[in-house]
Amino acid sequence: MQTPRRLAATAAVLAITLAGATACGEDEPAPDSSGDPKTIEITFEDGMVTPNGERVKVDVDQEVELVVQADDAGEIHVHSTPEQMLEYGAGTTTLPITLDQPGVVEVESHDLDQVIVQLEVR
Repeated sequence: MQTPRRLAATAAVLAITLAGATACGEDEPAPDSSGDPKTIEITFEDGMVTPNGERVKVDVDQEVELVVQADDAGEIHVHSTPEQMLEYGAGTTTLPITLDQPGVVEVESHDLDQVIVQLEVR
């Protein structure tokens, strides 16, 4: 049989061990989706668009602002789930999107048959 002193020491060691394991076992914090949005500038001019298929990393649930500068009105397709069709006017239009699933999402112009940017959602 253990003495009360030994039982108290064992309980203290166990409590310290459990407290340390709890602090070390916490999950990594989620990326800060409340921070500044990721801004991607898109330019439509004279039947061409830039960027041209670049890959951009974004976090899950991070707001992305597609800032479109265009000489004519048009539409951008975001191949996410669900798919999004975003209209923009001539001049400058800011189109906010948020992607809630990891993967690669293509943003494209169907009129130009061109991928504008690939969003690598992590």
